[in-house]
Amino acid sequence: MQREGASLLTFFRLTTHFMYLLSHAHSLWADATMKMLEDQNVMNSLKESKYDLVLTDPGIAPGLVLAKYLKLPVVLNVRWITSGDGHFVLAPSPLSYIPVPGSGLTDKMNFIQRVKNMLFHSIILFQQKFVVEPCYETLCNKYIEGGCDISSLLQEADIWLFRSDFVFDFPRPTMPNIVYIGGFQCKPAQPLPADLEDFVQSAGEHGVIIMTLGTLVNALPKEVANEIASVFAKLPQKVIWRHKGEHPSMLGNNTLIVDWMPQKDLLGHPQTRVFIAHGGTNGVQEAIYHGVPVLGIPLFFDQYDNLLRLQDRGAGKILQNTTLCVALRKDQCILC
Repeated sequence: MQREGASLLTFFRLTTHFMYLLSHAHSLWADATMKMLEDQNVMNSLKESKYDLVLTDPGIAPGLVLAKYLKLPVVLNVRWITSGDGHFVLAPSPLSYIPVPGSGLTDKMNFIQRVKNMLFHSIILFQQKFVVEPCYETLCNKYIEGGCDISSLLQEADIWLFRSDFVFDFPRPTMPNIVYIGGFQCKPAQPLPADLEDFVQSAGEHGVIIMTLGTLVNALPKEVANEIASVFAKLPQKVIWRHKGEHPSMLGNNTLIVDWMPQKDLLGHPQTRVFIAHGGTNGVQEAIYHGVPVLGIPLFFDQYDNLLRLQDRGAGKILQNTTLCVALRKDQCILC
């Protein structure tokens, strides 16, 4: 959106396109679930196995419908539900100080920002009622006695294993059946491979910067990659950059390009000074765990909201991808 210009028309066009994609995706999942429920061999196998519960991620709804059909307790491994942050369907969520995902707001809002927050919440409600729910209506009416709706199935879940933590998130009301497991994947760093350890130690007192934009973004456009490489070449730090595209022509001797990096082990290394990242949940939580500041380049989904929480706490800074290299040059003092 920022690349195309943050106008109201652009926002409307991108939002409607996103809702179309969301509807299409949920329709595919609903069709797949219906085929599974119609397969008597599969259903008999599930019933005969006498499972104790269903553990599911409610970002898509088939697990909820299946649990209702089998009459089993439900445990959710959750942060996002079919439309937004899971808290909003379960716990009291005063919009005066709880920012809606995508709004770009923190928990400190003036009057205009609170109006904006309400508008974003209205979009989420519209999305759930008129985009997501109709995709599962036929499925629920056919296979669930008395019918069902996805919001009610979410509220009936027995335990919510919530992939967040108030070290990271803004204060808000919660519920007694929510268990916060944010950062459960974080572990102490293990020794690096010998070649990587040698490179890290060669940085001396200046330390190392690591950069990755996650598993969904393997490479940047050639011109952007060259600009970033030219900025890295001027820094006193060594840089380890996960980048699978063509090696930038401006690459400096201080920069190591890798196809994969042991991210947790590098974040926990005492030589690591800064983590340049897209702001995915796991990476942000690992950076918090190891105490490494983040320069964030949000690209899509929840990444801006994640980085906004870090920035609000003084543990990170957001760089807009439209002015990325200018911002990197301006913020070289952060890296020094």
